[in-house]
Amino acid sequence: MDFPSALRERRTRRRLSQLELALRAGTTQRHLSFIESGRSAPGRSMVVRLAESLELPLRERNELLLAAGYAPVYPESSLDDPALAPVRTAIDHILRGHLPYPALVVDRGGDLIAANTAFGLITEGAAPELVGPGRNVYRLALHPDGLAPRIRNLAEWARHILARLGHLPELRAELTGYVPDLEPSDAQLGFAVPLRLASSYGELHLMTTVTTFATAVDVTLAELKLEAFLPADPATAEALSAAAGQTIPAGHVPGNM
Repeated sequence: MDFPSALRERRTRRRLSQLELALRAGTTQRHLSFIESGRSAPGRSMVVRLAESLELPLRERNELLLAAGYAPVYPESSLDDPALAPVRTAIDHILRGHLPYPALVVDRGGDLIAANTAFGLITEGAAPELVGPGRNVYRLALHPDGLAPRIRNLAEWARHILARLGHLPELRAELTGYVPDLEPSDAQLGFAVPLRLASSYGELHLMTTVTTFATAVDVTLAELKLEAFLPADPATAEALSAAAGQTIPAGHVPGNM
């Protein structure tokens, strides 16, 4: 990777001028111009400051350091590493705490790391080879042998999934081939696109939230995403609780006391 070109591409992608980036990084526009033209070689600390100022993901920060001829700063540990034991404990706690609603954790490529027991209601009927740790949840969502036949608003949901995959062009191309050319309907909430999913407990209307470890300095940890499914209506809340063998007051909406 050519460092000046890599830096310039990332700056323009974020629609920052040289002056704006220079001010953020605590340098001058002239110095930054020299760096981007290759007339000046930045020190390691300057590369780190530029990467931080661009708010790059940790993986890209390491790539920028390598391009400049420096060793990566941010480690990339295995989840089995003893140092990440507190992370595994936290993930387990969060997943269990989200019950009776489904929740899962995926890595950068969308491969399943862990899920709670309620996620089984989401995956029911899917081909076994698409389900389980290490399997890709985006493929599970859109594959004809996965969730696609049960998704009642497939056009909207497919667009939601595909929009996440800009960093995975091969997977995006594969999944695009599974999605029919459907016109989006107007059957969606005004503030979010719900997943409308047929299940053995009736049609579920689900919203999703995505959580990350905000202060991560390890690449693996920074790229983990916790996706939680929340009921978009009381009927779905009751169905999820019934599936988990729990009971909730009739008409209860999560968050209401």
